[in-house]
Amino acid sequence: MFKRNKFIADSLKQSSDIKLKVLEKCQTDISKAADIITERIKEGKKLIFCGNGGSAADCQHLATEFMVRLSHDIRRPAIGAIAITTDSSNLTAGGNDIGFKNIFARSLEGIGNEGDILIAISTSGNSENLIRAVKKAGKKKMFTIGLLGKTGGKLKSLVDLSVCVPSENIQRIQESHITIGHILCEITEREIYS
Repeated sequence: MFKRNKFIADSLKQSSDIKLKVLEKCQTDISKAADIITERIKEGKKLIFCGNGGSAADCQHLATEFMVRLSHDIRRPAIGAIAITTDSSNLTAGGNDIGFKNIFARSLEGIGNEGDILIAISTSGNSENLIRAVKKAGKKKMFTIGLLGKTGGKLKSLVDLSVCVPSENIQRIQESHITIGHILCEITEREIYS
């Protein structure tokens, strides 16, 4: 029989345990990502996010935190950030006309500029449309960051910097990606605008 209270407790403990592992194994990479983001934002560059499924929702969430604000005790201007996962007309036209594997690379071709940052979010690191986006970003001399999970998949060796959540559990990886994204946003706000 399913034991709801035990399930709730186990889920919260698992989430906490993974976040402690992120602290142990990813703190240096998170700090490096924050260095790059703050440096590029000071230079007037923008953040571009892409991912699939739940990671696409994370892209939208994090781009909004950067654009609007996360910390309500800091007054600041908008930080240029966009999730290229949110335009249904663009995504469906691209999927139909040039193939789903090309949708993010095509958007980057149009809006990515040298010095911008692409943040590719993936629990597996193996999505072809993200791989192509990272390669396109490299050709455009953008800096690429992968928020990844497990072993990082194919993306780990393609991005300029990876933050790889040490877990096999997709839900826990996604929860950690949002936490990492919030940390990056808040560091940017506090180091540039506080």
